[in-house]
Amino acid sequence: MNLVGNFFRSSVGRKILMALTGVILIGFVIGHLVGNLQIFQEPDHINGYGAFLHRLGPLLWAARIILLVSVVVHIWAATVLTLENKRARGGDYGFKHTIQATLASRTMRATGYIVLAFLFYHLAQFTWGSAQPATFKENLKHYTMQGDYRVAGIPVVKAGSDVLDVYNMVVFGFQNKVVALFYIVAVGLLSFHLLHGTDSLFQTLGLRSGRWAGALRTVALLFCLGYFLLNLAIPGAVLTGRLQPHPVSVAAAR
Repeated sequence: MNLVGNFFRSSVGRKILMALTGVILIGFVIGHLVGNLQIFQEPDHINGYGAFLHRLGPLLWAARIILLVSVVVHIWAATVLTLENKRARGGDYGFKHTIQATLASRTMRATGYIVLAFLFYHLAQFTWGSAQPATFKENLKHYTMQGDYRVAGIPVVKAGSDVLDVYNMVVFGFQNKVVALFYIVAVGLLSFHLLHGTDSLFQTLGLRSGRWAGALRTVALLFCLGYFLLNLAIPGAVLTGRLQPHPVSVAAAR
């Protein structure tokens, strides 16, 4: 028990905790993006995907708990380390030495809190359903699967199943320009946050050296840029009319 306590109390232990929870959260945002990109296929895909996740039951809740714990630990470790650094310096400098500090590293805390606020809104809209647009509530919320949804070739949601209409939920949601803009800004800040986080992750895990620093920095930059652009494509496609609500004829009224 003392070993665990000492690990949480040490700066090295907190940095390792930040790195490990960061890996979990990066894995989540990648998986989340891959799932969301199914919006560019037929409604069967993203609607079947949503139904498949909900049918995981206890496994889905276990994943949610792990993610929640990771977020809490990540924020706690970041906050404590920031306060420790300030105490070690004797408080904030009258003149901040930020010449060698990147903009991403200097705004980590601010971008983190903004992204956290967006996360709660995103959950309210797409998971809890309390912030869904009136246009969606007034239209059909359920969808009849036209074909099987398969994972690794195995049908996990059968044709004819009545599932939540995630496709229309996303499209109606992003037709609101304020919501779409909020999403774009939040994803942009998250990408900015990931840029420094990924770079720091390499250092904490001992993967970054003088020889590899430039290459790893480029990898982090390309990853974050690609993440932002792919996320941007979803509200962008809705706002430009590329994505439209699917025909009512394939939805099942409740």
